[in-house]
Amino acid sequence: MNEPGGNFLKGLLEGDSGFKSIYEAHRSYEKRVAKLNKRIYLTAEEKAEEKRLKKMKLMQKDRMEEIVKSR
Repeated sequence: MNEPGGNFLKGLLEGDSGFKSIYEAHRSYEKRVAKLNKRIYLTAEEKAEEKRLKKMKLMQKDRMEEIVKSR
C-alpha cells in the first residue's frame, strides 16, 4: 500500500472490522471475475455469474466509498 492514501486505507482495514469485511468481499468478487475473464468461452451460466459478481463487486465498492466519505 504505497499509493497515496495507502495509510488511510491501512488504518481503515486495521481499525474498522466492517470496512475490512466489505473490502475482503470486494477483493473476493474481483478475483472471481478475473478468473472468469481468463476463460476463452463462457457458458450462459458463467456469463450470468460474471454479471452477478460484477454487480456485487460494485455494491461493495459503493459501500466502501460511503464509509470513506463519512470519515
